[in-house]
Amino acid sequence: MAVLEVTARQFRDKQKNYFDIADNGMQVVIKRGRKQSYILTPVEQDDFVVTPELLEKLDNIRQTVKNGEYKEFNTVDEALKHLDSL
Repeated sequence: MAVLEVTARQFRDKQKNYFDIADNGMQVVIKRGRKQSYILTPVEQDDFVVTPELLEKLDNIRQTVKNGEYKEFNTVDEALKHLDSL
Protein backbone atom coordinates (compact mmCIF):
# COMPACT_ATOMS: atom_id res chain seq x y z
CA MET A 1 0.00 0.00 0.00
CA ALA A 2 1.29 3.42 -0.92
CA VAL A 3 1.82 5.90 1.90
CA LEU A 4 1.63 9.67 1.73
CA GLU A 5 3.02 11.71 4.64
CA VAL A 6 1.73 15.24 5.19
CA THR A 7 2.07 17.80 7.94
CA ALA A 8 -0.90 18.85 10.04
CA ARG A 9 -0.80 22.25 8.31
CA GLN A 10 -0.87 20.65 4.85
CA PHE A 11 -3.79 18.50 5.95
CA ARG A 12 -5.71 21.50 7.31
CA ASP A 13 -5.15 23.46 4.11
CA LYS A 14 -6.33 20.69 1.75
CA GLN A 15 -8.46 18.30 3.80
CA LYS A 16 -10.77 17.36 0.94
CA ASN A 17 -7.83 16.31 -1.23
CA TYR A 18 -6.42 14.05 1.50
CA PHE A 19 -9.83 12.51 2.21
CA ASP A 20 -10.16 11.74 -1.51
CA ILE A 21 -6.68 10.20 -1.55
CA ALA A 22 -7.55 7.98 1.44
CA ASP A 23 -10.85 7.01 -0.23
CA ASN A 24 -8.85 5.82 -3.24
CA GLY A 25 -6.78 3.41 -1.17
CA MET A 26 -3.64 5.35 -0.34
CA GLN A 27 -2.63 5.53 3.31
CA VAL A 28 -2.34 9.14 4.50
CA VAL A 29 -0.11 9.75 7.53
CA ILE A 30 -0.57 13.13 9.16
CA LYS A 31 2.49 14.22 11.13
CA ARG A 32 1.86 16.48 14.10
CA GLY A 33 5.14 17.88 15.30
CA ARG A 34 8.10 15.57 15.54
CA LYS A 35 6.72 12.88 17.80
CA GLN A 36 3.08 12.28 16.89
CA SER A 37 1.50 10.90 13.72
CA TYR A 38 -2.02 9.86 12.73
CA ILE A 39 -3.31 7.61 9.96
CA LEU A 40 -6.28 8.81 7.92
CA THR A 41 -8.33 5.83 6.90
CA PRO A 42 -11.95 5.48 5.75
CA VAL A 43 -14.32 3.72 8.12
CA GLU A 44 -16.20 0.95 6.37
CA GLN A 45 -19.72 -0.07 7.29
CA ASP A 46 -18.50 -3.33 8.79
CA ASP A 47 -15.75 -1.71 10.88
CA PHE A 48 -16.22 -2.07 14.60
CA VAL A 49 -14.98 0.63 16.91
CA VAL A 50 -14.66 -0.18 20.60
CA THR A 51 -15.34 2.95 22.61
CA PRO A 52 -15.17 3.38 26.38
CA GLU A 53 -18.98 3.60 26.37
CA LEU A 54 -19.27 0.29 24.53
CA LEU A 55 -16.83 -1.36 26.96
CA GLU A 56 -18.96 -0.12 29.87
CA LYS A 57 -22.12 -1.54 28.26
CA LEU A 58 -20.39 -4.89 27.72
CA ASP A 59 -19.26 -4.96 31.35
CA ASN A 60 -22.84 -4.26 32.45
CA ILE A 61 -24.15 -7.06 30.24
CA ARG A 62 -21.56 -9.50 31.64
CA GLN A 63 -22.58 -8.58 35.18
CA THR A 64 -26.27 -9.01 34.33
CA VAL A 65 -25.62 -12.50 32.96
CA LYS A 66 -23.40 -13.35 35.94
CA ASN A 67 -26.25 -12.34 38.28
CA GLY A 68 -28.68 -14.54 36.35
CA GLU A 69 -30.79 -11.55 35.32
CA TYR A 70 -31.59 -12.62 31.77
CA LYS A 71 -34.15 -14.63 29.84
CA GLU A 72 -33.45 -17.72 27.77
CA PHE A 73 -35.45 -18.65 24.69
CA ASN A 74 -35.50 -22.01 22.95
CA THR A 75 -36.76 -20.67 19.64
CA VAL A 76 -36.72 -17.46 17.67
CA ASP A 77 -40.51 -17.33 17.95
CA GLU A 78 -40.31 -17.32 21.74
CA ALA A 79 -37.86 -14.43 21.62
CA LEU A 80 -40.02 -12.49 19.17
CA LYS A 81 -43.13 -13.02 21.31
CA HIS A 82 -41.25 -11.70 24.31
CA LEU A 83 -40.05 -8.64 22.38
CA ASP A 84 -43.59 -7.96 21.17
CA SER A 85 -44.82 -8.04 24.76
CA LEU A 86 -42.47 -5.28 25.86
